[in-house]
Amino acid sequence: MSPSVRLAIDVMGGDFGPRCIVPAIARSLSRLPQLDVILVGAEPALQSALAACPLPAERVSFRYTSEVILADDPPASVLRRKTDASMRVALELVRDGQAAGCLSAGNTGALMVLSRSILGTLPGVDRPAFMAALPVAGKACYLLDLGANVDCTADQLFTFAIMGSVAVSELAGMPAPRVGLLNIGTELHKGSQRVREVAERLHNCPQLNYVGSVEGDGLFRDQADVVVCDGFVGNVVLKASEGLADYLQEEMRRSLDQQPLMRWLAPLLRRVIAPVRERHDPALHNGASLLGLRGVVVKSHGAATERAFAAAIERACLISQAGLPQRIAERLAGSGL
Repeated sequence: MSPSVRLAIDVMGGDFGPRCIVPAIARSLSRLPQLDVILVGAEPALQSALAACPLPAERVSFRYTSEVILADDPPASVLRRKTDASMRVALELVRDGQAAGCLSAGNTGALMVLSRSILGTLPGVDRPAFMAALPVAGKACYLLDLGANVDCTADQLFTFAIMGSVAVSELAGMPAPRVGLLNIGTELHKGSQRVREVAERLHNCPQLNYVGSVEGDGLFRDQADVVVCDGFVGNVVLKASEGLADYLQEEMRRSLDQQPLMRWLAPLLRRVIAPVRERHDPALHNGASLLGLRGVVVKSHGAATERAFAAAIERACLISQAGLPQRIAERLAGSGL
């Protein structure tokens, strides 16, 4: 049996709050016998959600808070105010060793700022980076950064590559994941000066299985297992790919509904394409890991459904079991950073 994992979950974050998150926790507890949770949030909202969806008392504890970080709260201001906010308290539980990891669907900027302040970064890490999986070619391609750092130096991108390689090695069981650099071409002279600089450093790093530059379409052609870019580009790629997946599914539904013959064949066709739709459902890949911290932090999409939030819980559990911060720290120390 897998070792037990206790997660601190900010139940006040996201668009739907406890009424979505509590059922997602119930689903995860039924599937993950090693999981215990600390629910962090306002007592009235929590108790209301628990009345509709009870949880096993022996695997759940509570930390009631009086404040919530809102979506439009400036990230810098949360360091000085809202000291009893659910997101902050969940991170403090990780810092104090009461939880193995923190999961929140709340304000991304606030989570980034608070995580750096409360948990601190690993030696050699200037800025943490968000990493998430994109479903490609029947497997996953991991992309970072996804928005924590809009503009990055060559040193930061190099650090992201090492962190991403370690994370995918541990989480996906790949001894030497292929690392690529997102670029506008595969030729050595393509890209900005910063991209060319980091490309040379990656090429000369014996710790990495660097496969060179990867263009946008290469993400979906299984050309790399880890792809590195700055947060601005990464966030655009992630949102565009999620939007494209939803768009194509809606187009298929519309095509089936518009033609009489297709409507008649629809039940059969839906069964045929169901595995493809399942593999490319963004909900199943919800949960971005904030790498480079001294503790485990996972960010769920703010609009996550119950199914999507349950996927983020499973990812946070897996990362906590892997001891990812320690593994990354060991590799960074060996790289000379």
